[in-house]
Amino acid sequence: MAAGAAAALAFLTQESRSRAGAVGALRVPAPVTMDSFFFGCELSVHTRSFTFKVEEEDDAEHVLALTMLCLTEGAKDECNVVEVVARNHDHQEIAVPVANLKLSCQPMLSLDDFQLQPPVTFRLKSGSGPVRITGRHQIVTISNDVSEEGESEEEGSEEEEAELCPILPAKKQRSRP
Repeated sequence: MAAGAAAALAFLTQESRSRAGAVGALRVPAPVTMDSFFFGCELSVHTRSFTFKVEEEDDAEHVLALTMLCLTEGAKDECNVVEVVARNHDHQEIAVPVANLKLSCQPMLSLDDFQLQPPVTFRLKSGSGPVRITGRHQIVTISNDVSEEGESEEEGSEEEEAELCPILPAKKQRSRP
C-alpha cells in the first residue's frame, strides 16, 4: 500500500512540475477556500422570473448548483414549465426549459446538482405555480497571500518527498539446484 502511495505522490509531483512549465520547478498552489450557501427562490403568477447574479468586481468563482424544483402549496393541476436563461460556452444568452411540472403526475424534479454560472434567470414560462427552486451557491476563492504557515507546510512536504524511494522493478530469484 505504501508503494502505491509513493508512486501516486511521485506522479503528482512530476505532473505539478510539468504544469509549472519547468522540469525542476515545483509550482505551489495558492490557498483555496470554498464556501457553500443555501439557495432558493419561488416562481408564481406574482413573480414570473428571478435572476441570480453576483458582483462583477468579485474575483471569486461562483457556481449555482440546482438540486430540486417542486410545486408548492396552492399549485393547480396544470403544466408549469420552468425555463433557465444563461450563457453558453460562446457567452451567448440561451433559454432552455428544464422542467415541466404537473401536480397529478410530476410534482417535483431532482436536478442532481445541475451547475450553472451566474448570471442565471429562472422564468415560469407557463402555468401559475408556485414552483420552488432550491440549490447551493458555491463560492471558490483563490488567495494570492502566502502566509508563513503555508511556507512551513511546504518545507515539510518537500522533506517527505525526499524520504520516499522510487519504485524499482522486482528482482528475479534464481532457482537453487
